[in-house]
Amino acid sequence: MPGANGGRPLVGSVLATLDGRVAGASDAPEWAVPHLRSDAVREHRERLHAPATTALLGEGDFLRAREAWPAVAGDAAADPRDRAFGGWLDGVEKIVFSATMTEPGWDNSWVLEVDPSQVASHLRRRRGGDVLALGGGVVTRLLAVDALDRLAVVWCPEVLGAGPRLFDGEGLPPARWTLAGSTVSDTGAHCAVYDRAH
Repeated sequence: MPGANGGRPLVGSVLATLDGRVAGASDAPEWAVPHLRSDAVREHRERLHAPATTALLGEGDFLRAREAWPAVAGDAAADPRDRAFGGWLDGVEKIVFSATMTEPGWDNSWVLEVDPSQVASHLRRRRGGDVLALGGGVVTRLLAVDALDRLAVVWCPEVLGAGPRLFDGEGLPPARWTLAGSTVSDTGAHCAVYDRAH
């Protein structure tokens, strides 16, 4: 899937609940854990990260990933798909968007105090692998300016009733998407991949 004007594809990956929440009121993802451990979701994640050579993360998602994934990458008892994702995330170029962080504390990571859409626009004009935006913090901001070529959502059968939404508020730019792939996990999570119809 080529990106806009033949450049790098910009792919957003996020877990969301049935009421469209991408995080709980306390920003704790306990509701997501059973779904993340399912075969379908692990394979969905593998298909997304395999062609990607840059990861974009908001500060909160970055800090949680830094805490969790390097240890998984080196854990012989972990699921091989989790180890592969942990190893990819540990080694890939990571751009974290933050107005407060100064030192990322993770190899191959850079902190930028700019709007994600500015970086996305620059990366999309270059050649190379996919750019994978991970987590609601960045994905929602890129959706708000119609900056994604592909949107991968794991719709989890949960209702939180509070927390940030994937599509929040008025004023979103109109956009049309086509379903490029769809699988359902044994936990009832629906892994859907949509391509932007340009």
